[in-house]
Amino acid sequence: MTKYTRFILLFFIAFFSNVHAQIEKTDALYKTIMSRDSLLFSVGFNTCNVGQMENILNDQLEFYHDKDGFSDKTKFMIDFKNGLCRPSKTYKVRRALVEKSTEVYPMYKEGEVYAVIQNGTHLFYEKETNQPENLTGSAKFTHVWAKENGEWKLKRSLSFDHQAKKGSDENAFEDDQAIENWLKENKIPTLGLGIIEGGELKQVKVLGEIKKGISAPYNTYFNVASLTKPVTAMVALRLISLGKWKLDEPLDAYWTDPDIANDPRHKKITTRLILSHQTGFPNWRWMNANKKLNFQFEPGTQYQYSGEGFEYLRKALEKKFKKPLEQLARELIFQPLQMTDTNYIWDQNTNESRFAIGYNEEGKPYPTEKNSTANAADDLHTTIGDYGNFMINVMKGKGLNPEVFQEMIKKQVKTKEDVYFGLGLSVYDLGNGDYALSHGGADLGTRCIAFVLPKSGKGLLIFTNVDNGYKVYEKLVLHYLGEEGKKITEIENR
Repeated sequence: MTKYTRFILLFFIAFFSNVHAQIEKTDALYKTIMSRDSLLFSVGFNTCNVGQMENILNDQLEFYHDKDGFSDKTKFMIDFKNGLCRPSKTYKVRRALVEKSTEVYPMYKEGEVYAVIQNGTHLFYEKETNQPENLTGSAKFTHVWAKENGEWKLKRSLSFDHQAKKGSDENAFEDDQAIENWLKENKIPTLGLGIIEGGELKQVKVLGEIKKGISAPYNTYFNVASLTKPVTAMVALRLISLGKWKLDEPLDAYWTDPDIANDPRHKKITTRLILSHQTGFPNWRWMNANKKLNFQFEPGTQYQYSGEGFEYLRKALEKKFKKPLEQLARELIFQPLQMTDTNYIWDQNTNESRFAIGYNEEGKPYPTEKNSTANAADDLHTTIGDYGNFMINVMKGKGLNPEVFQEMIKKQVKTKEDVYFGLGLSVYDLGNGDYALSHGGADLGTRCIAFVLPKSGKGLLIFTNVDNGYKVYEKLVLHYLGEEGKKITEIENR
């Protein structure tokens, strides 16, 4: 290689290493192109707005379709008005962009952007009058946007790889309207989704109706049932990290329930056994014939899920610190994490108009639980935003010293094949050292679940307000958590 050739090669390596061809979604140009995409399809195509469609197309438009051939602007507009948007048509067509598929590449000349290439995938839906909307197909596209009198207009369009589809498709989860339709099919009044990527809460979606005819706001309150338990667990683990509480200290130093005061096994109850569900207590004492708390096996010898254990911990904590649990949680968890929409109790700050009322499978509402005293195991009300940030901090061990975090994710007791309980959370063994932390919640009118994957930084929250909300879990987990989601569902379906 000559010196000249080496110089040219090094020049191109140095030059192109400083060029980022695909721009970030936070870039102003990306947002501009996405805005133009919305005007082209959401306004022009989806509503048959002929004026909008004509205005956004460059006069030299070239449209290449892998099924219908080539069109210039004149032919395209004739086909648009007399085909897709003819007055006599009995069905509507809607295009939805698969947002994750979108790529935007600026084209430069002498340092100035003169054109932009947009690649992506879109879905097409059809709706007959008085019939539900159906997914009918998908296609890939490449658009070339060029400036005309200071405005970005579509100059070249390639539409290809058209695939006919019927019914649901996993890409439909990228489209909020498709999810709304899916919820109606499954009779889910309200769905909250928190999508965690790269250790950050990337998306909060709250879909459906909070009341008949009223769309649910993004900060809808949900009763998350047993997702209360991880919050109580983090209160205790935070106190342990601060040296103010001990994981293996018997709780009889602070509290002994009168029902078991004469049973010497009460001296064996510790925070570790409570957070890993090894106390020997029933889930709730009211399930016993005599409605009294008792031991159903020797503490520390096996797993049995128990809300009573968490209530036992609450009473011990409150006795020692002389503060109600909701105050301890506010000081240790809610305020540091800015969880302003989360509480164990209903008080003057609770905005009832934002609460997702719970329903049974027939669509009949349940009475809303409005606790004035905290339950350490149940009935926390929170939002996707608040609880998503909480789970991110749990995943990262924020506020915990390393030893306590390791105890939290340790397989304290086996609950089923490849699933264990740590401290306050289930631990899924996904193989090759990978794992997921999870907890679910189920009460009358609520089904919720949360997953975080510490190694990949991914996670998913699913909140619903209906008894059979669990039936949407699997498809959402598979879609948003990919291969790890597949492993989780395989474990659950064994």
